[in-house]
Amino acid sequence: ARVVVGGKRPEHLKGAYYLPTILTDVKRTMRVWKEEVFGPVLPVVPFQTEEEAVALANDTPYGLGAQVFSKDVDRAIRVAGKINAGCVDINEGNHWQPCTPFGGYKGSGKGREHGKHGFQELCQIKAIAKG
Repeated sequence: ARVVVGGKRPEHLKGAYYLPTILTDVKRTMRVWKEEVFGPVLPVVPFQTEEEAVALANDTPYGLGAQVFSKDVDRAIRVAGKINAGCVDINEGNHWQPCTPFGGYKGSGKGREHGKHGFQELCQIKAIAKG
């Protein structure tokens, strides 16, 4: 991969900080492509068609979240519906709210936290019948 910007820790800060990083020339065999990066790292991967973009987004064992950026909002909504992730943001980086269900698909977790769906995860449903 080629680092366009960032790619290192800031020299003036102590602790677990990492500069916002943009990568190009990312291959599907690279760790940054195959694993969830919980940091300010953006691999930029070109595509030709909408179908290819969706296939690239879904080419992972994880599915916590994704972002779709487009001038065509209807297209972005259509694409978001095809991405296998627990949350897909459109034209923004992160929208998490306490009332929004949080959780992923595939290897990114089972169930949800927060909101009504998170509360339901904590409940045990029981049916009692008397004849």
